[in-house]
Amino acid sequence: MAVESSIENSGRHAGLTQSLLLLLGSCLPVLGAVLLAPVLPRMQAHFAEVAGSTVLVPIVLTLPALVIALLAPFAGVIADRLGRKPLLLASMALYALCGVLPLWLDSLLAIVASRAGIGLAEAGIMTCCTTLMGDYYSGARRERLFALQMVATSLSAAVFIALGGFLGQDDWRTPFALYAVGLIFLPLMAWKLWEPQPRVQPVTTVPVSAPRTFPWRALTPMYALSLLAGLSLFIVPVQAGYLLNLLHVDAPQQIGMTMGANQLGVLVGALSFRLLSGLRSQHVLLIAFGLAGIGGLLMAAAGSHAQVVVAVLVNGLGIGLMLPTLITWIMAQVGFAQRGRAAGCFTAAIFAGEFISPLVVLAITSGTSTALPQALAMIGWLQLVVALFCLSVPRLGGLLTRTHVGGHDSIGNGH
Repeated sequence: MAVESSIENSGRHAGLTQSLLLLLGSCLPVLGAVLLAPVLPRMQAHFAEVAGSTVLVPIVLTLPALVIALLAPFAGVIADRLGRKPLLLASMALYALCGVLPLWLDSLLAIVASRAGIGLAEAGIMTCCTTLMGDYYSGARRERLFALQMVATSLSAAVFIALGGFLGQDDWRTPFALYAVGLIFLPLMAWKLWEPQPRVQPVTTVPVSAPRTFPWRALTPMYALSLLAGLSLFIVPVQAGYLLNLLHVDAPQQIGMTMGANQLGVLVGALSFRLLSGLRSQHVLLIAFGLAGIGGLLMAAAGSHAQVVVAVLVNGLGIGLMLPTLITWIMAQVGFAQRGRAAGCFTAAIFAGEFISPLVVLAITSGTSTALPQALAMIGWLQLVVALFCLSVPRLGGLLTRTHVGGHDSIGNGH
C-alpha cells in the first residue's frame, strides 16, 4: 500500500499555535457530551407537562453522540474531497449557532433538533481536527499530539461537568451559552490554519500497481477495536456511581474522588503512550485492553471504596493508552487523500461505542442494579479476550505496523 508521508504546506510549518487550536477544537465535542448532565433534572422538571419528556430530555444529552457516530464517516469523505479547512470552519459556525439556540427555544422538540445540529457540527470538528493533526505532523510529533489529544479531552470533560453544574445552579438554560466559544475559535482557525496539499513522492519499496482504494481490510479490525475502546471509555463515568451506591457509598466527595482517580489513570496512560512507542502497536493495545480488563474485574470484585478507587485507576491507565495507539496506527495505513475518511470512521466508532456503552450494561443487568458487578466482570473478561485478539490484528488486515527508531516512523509488515 503506498503511503504519502509528506505534505506540501506552502512553506508553512505547524507549531504551538496550530497544535493548541487543534487540541482545543478536539475538546468541543466533549462539551456537547457532558456539559448538560448536571442540569438534566431541572430541564426534566421544566418540561414535565410535555408529552414524552421523560424520553426526550435524556435524548438532549445523548443525541449528539449518536449523530456523530452516524455522520462522521461522511464528514471524512467531505474532508478528503472538498478540503479540511472549509469543512472545519463551516462546522464551527454550525456548532455556535445550534449550541446557543436553546437559550431562546421554548419547544422541547426544537431543542432536540438543535442538538442534532450540534452532533452534525461535532462530527465535522472532531474529524477535521484529527485529520489536520495527521496532515501537519509526522513521526514522533504526531504521536505526541495524538497522546495530548487524549489528555486534553479527558481534562476538559472534568472541567465541563463542573462548569455545567456551576452555570446551571439558577437556570438550566445558562450552560448553553458556553457554545458561543465557537465564535472565538472560528476566526482564529480561519487565520492560523491552512489547507494542506499532498506532495506525492515515489515509494520505491511499494509496487507501482499498489492499490489506491480505501484499505477496509486493514482498518476494519482497528475500527472494531475503536468501538470497544469507546464502550470502555464510558464504563467508569456512567457506572461507577451506581457501583458505589451498592457499597453504600453516596457522598459526593467520595464519588468525585473515584472519578478523579479514573481521570488520573487516563492521563497517565495517555502520557505513557510515548514511552511505549518503541513497541509494536499490537503489543501496546495488548497492554491497554489488558489493563482495562483487569480494572473492570477489580471493580466487579471490589468490597470497599478504596478498592474501587484502585480499580478505576488501573482501568483508566488502559483507556488512556488505547485511543492514541489506535489513531496513530490507523493514520499509518493511509495517505493524504484517504486521511479524512480514516479519521471520520475512527471518530464514528469511538462515539458509537460511547453511545451503546450504557445500553450494553443495561442489557446484561436487565435493569437490576445488584447485577452490575456481574456485568462489569463480563465486560472485563471480554476486554482481556480482546487484548489477546489484538496480537492477530496485523495478520487479519495485512497491516503496516509502526516501530519507533531514532525518532522517526518505520513501517514494518506486522509479523
